[in-house]
Amino acid sequence: MKQFIHTLRHFRRDEDGNATVEFAILFPFFIFMFCAAVELGMITFRHSMLERGLDLAVRDVRLTTGANFQHNDIKDLTCQYAGFLPDCDTQLHLEMQPLDMRNFTAPSTAARCTDITQVANPIRQFRNGQQNEMMILRACYVFKPVFPLTGLGRHLDWDGNNNAWMIATSAFVQEPL
Repeated sequence: MKQFIHTLRHFRRDEDGNATVEFAILFPFFIFMFCAAVELGMITFRHSMLERGLDLAVRDVRLTTGANFQHNDIKDLTCQYAGFLPDCDTQLHLEMQPLDMRNFTAPSTAARCTDITQVANPIRQFRNGQQNEMMILRACYVFKPVFPLTGLGRHLDWDGNNNAWMIATSAFVQEPL
């Protein structure tokens, strides 16, 4: 019994392997924070590129009077100006609708994104405006997160195929010819 107590005291005083315990406790926390930081950086970068692409495309629509831009034209311009959006042609969905400023009703806050599980997703609403008409254009981009299971990835908006989505909105007045 004395031998067992002596061994137990020696074990308690021994500090070998002390750093291993600290490492085992703190390492997952630091990895989690690193993954969340990378995910946040990628989301911020993609969203800022989507906003930039949409704003520049709307600028072209606003300044090019007389041109009749269609859905695919604005989508191509947005993808071209956005630059870094993987599979932008297939993962971007546009919705354009007029706003009546005299009899204002707020547009729906729910924007439907493309669901890549479907073969074809029809255009939800895309109507060219008349002269001096206020238009709202929403772009929804579907993407795969870098680390979908981290704390940040779990709080994104998800579709049915484990893809997250983000929305950019722009408004403009249709200039007269």
